[in-house]
Amino acid sequence: MKTISTLQYEAHMNAKEKGWWDEPRNKGELIALMHSELSEALEALRKPNQKDTHLPHLDSVGVELADVIIRIFDYCGAYNINLEMCVLEKMEYNKTRPHKHGKKF
Repeated sequence: MKTISTLQYEAHMNAKEKGWWDEPRNKGELIALMHSELSEALEALRKPNQKDTHLPHLDSVGVELADVIIRIFDYCGAYNINLEMCVLEKMEYNKTRPHKHGKKF
């Protein structure tokens, strides 16, 4: 199994090799692109019979969620964010939170 850190590195290196980092990138735009992939996942959920055009044998919502993660990995790779550590520590912290974090929804 590959670690989050390894996947993060691979995603960023692929994006660099494909030319996405030839010029400096706007951080806000990169976050918006992550959001757009979530919107595509919502659309895939709304159209359950529509197959992904590139990977029709996979769940189309899953493919779009993978795109979200890949964009996050790329961003973290570019800006030296140790996502693996952030995820692990945040999950541990979340175990200490109250039921529904004290909120209705």
